[in-house]
Amino acid sequence: MKRKLEGQVAIVTGASSGIGAGVAKALAAEGAAVVVNYSSSPDKAEKVLQEIKAAGGSAITVKADVSSEPEVLAMFAETLKTYGTVDILINNAGLQKDNKFHEMSLDEWNRVIGINLTGQFLCAREAIKEFLRRGVVPEKSKAAGKIICMSSVHEVIPWAGHANYAASKGGVMMLMKSIAQEYAPLKIRVNSIGPGAIRTPINHAAWQTPESYNQLLKLIPSKRIGEAEDIGGAAVWLASDDSDYVNGITLFVDGGMLLYPGFEDNG
Repeated sequence: MKRKLEGQVAIVTGASSGIGAGVAKALAAEGAAVVVNYSSSPDKAEKVLQEIKAAGGSAITVKADVSSEPEVLAMFAETLKTYGTVDILINNAGLQKDNKFHEMSLDEWNRVIGINLTGQFLCAREAIKEFLRRGVVPEKSKAAGKIICMSSVHEVIPWAGHANYAASKGGVMMLMKSIAQEYAPLKIRVNSIGPGAIRTPINHAAWQTPESYNQLLKLIPSKRIGEAEDIGGAAVWLASDDSDYVNGITLFVDGGMLLYPGFEDNG
């Protein structure tokens, strides 16, 4: 049986750990050659690379800070040099710098917006240029290209103490929808994944002890924390022709976090 992403090339930003690593491995398992992007953890990126290769996949690592235009351009140039094109972009790189709003520094604001939102703009722009140059290759995909933006339940749920992060994810939502609308006629699909609580280093404090984990479960009707593999499966579906008529949506993978769990017992 042909794998869903056979012969395609995917860039996964922020792929050295957490959700990005899980998505990179899931795409590779379905036949995609994967560019494992990282900004500051070459050893972790190398580990992901070796896991993909050990499973029979193809991958390279590329260092780039996605908030830097020259570094994004260099990442795409290296991808095209190695693989000839790119078919899938997973706009995953993101971070948090949390603070009370009245104490938040401009650097904390700018760094989060720069990586989480501007980084997605820069990478999506370069991916779309390549999709337009190459066009549809029917034996690979019905689409000219696929972009998956990693958003969050916090594109919908306000988050006190995390205004910069929530604002960045609200921005990702409208960026995704706007470019999905603009390029749908050209067979470019753009969607988002909105993870809820996923077991990754970025939220380690929320699940590292039984007490914190049980507190977190009050927010999740499914009563379990998500795993990177849950996001990987969603990314494979959105990147494949199985979702060819899906464009401009956020697929929430959150165990029901958006179902207002405070009303489980009638409020």
